[in-house]
Amino acid sequence: MFKTRYAPDYTLLAIILSLLLIGAVMVYSSSYVWAEYKYADQFFYLKRQLLFCGIGIVGMLSFMAIPYSTWKKYSNIILLACFLLLLAVLIPGIGMERGGAQSWIGVGAFSIQPSEFMKLGLIIFLAVYLSVRQKYITSFKKGFFPSLILVFTAFGLIMLQPDLGTGVVLVGTCMVMIYIAGARLLHFFGLAAIGVIGFLLLILSAPYRISRITAFINPWEDPLGDGFQIIQSLYAIGPGGLMGLGLGESIQKYFYLPEPQNDFIFSIIGEELGFLGGTFVIGLFALLFWRGIKAALEAPDAYGRFLALGIVSMLTIQVMINISVVIGLIPVTGITLPFLSYGGSSLTLTLCSVGILLNISRYSKL
Repeated sequence: MFKTRYAPDYTLLAIILSLLLIGAVMVYSSSYVWAEYKYADQFFYLKRQLLFCGIGIVGMLSFMAIPYSTWKKYSNIILLACFLLLLAVLIPGIGMERGGAQSWIGVGAFSIQPSEFMKLGLIIFLAVYLSVRQKYITSFKKGFFPSLILVFTAFGLIMLQPDLGTGVVLVGTCMVMIYIAGARLLHFFGLAAIGVIGFLLLILSAPYRISRITAFINPWEDPLGDGFQIIQSLYAIGPGGLMGLGLGESIQKYFYLPEPQNDFIFSIIGEELGFLGGTFVIGLFALLFWRGIKAALEAPDAYGRFLALGIVSMLTIQVMINISVVIGLIPVTGITLPFLSYGGSSLTLTLCSVGILLNISRYSKL
């Protein structure tokens, strides 16, 4: 038997709202120069970010009010819809190309990114699958392999766009869920060997990926080309020092760092707010991880635990990848920073995801 807390985890909710507030401030601070230049409106990105935040918060509160068990009933339909969207985005005339990737579908004046829907849809479906078939997960044939087919089918469709960053987050999230379900390490070792070979083939199949690896190893070899972004990011973080240059005082946003309100917003945080500001943001993400894991551990059933774990893993992996790229630890992947980066479907779907997490936090064992 389970009881309802009737109140969500307010600490988790406060963390999310704090990150959104910081995000809105930093989106404006990092983008007003570009916005004035491109649109003759320094508030262009801020207004759209606030609109996306508003839509996302409505979605979060709605999902927070819907019992998480509801999604279990419709997991098959949700996953099918996500696959259809991934197929639709590949059709010329339907999918929109940006930055060399055909990853968006236009909806009026806005656009949606189907791969963002797939991340949440696959987490929901896999949570159902693992809760029902957890006793078979140690079997390669009955449990491990069927889940892999599903995950890598989605990954393959995302790579056709191509969108390696989102694909890596999706696969990483699902692998965490499968491992926690009890999959054998031997199976993961075999998968890792295949994955390394596949990853090398993916890199070799696209020249721009080779360029990104080269730029990661020595960005100063091509400072005006492939190494430009990471060099400008480091130039932003370095002068920030302990306290930063001050809010709004970034130099790199003056047409040095391309579209700093997106993937490299943490660079501007480091430049304007310094080490302390960056540490504070990372601390908020660490608190979010802790409260999310707490909600997962206290969930009243296996489905709820896997669902909460999947959402927390998705957010954590995305944060780790984004910040690692910004500080030069890994090659550029094109991943946004949750709650902070400027975005539409990414921000909205992230808020809906944490809405589900907040709903799970309303339940506990008797």
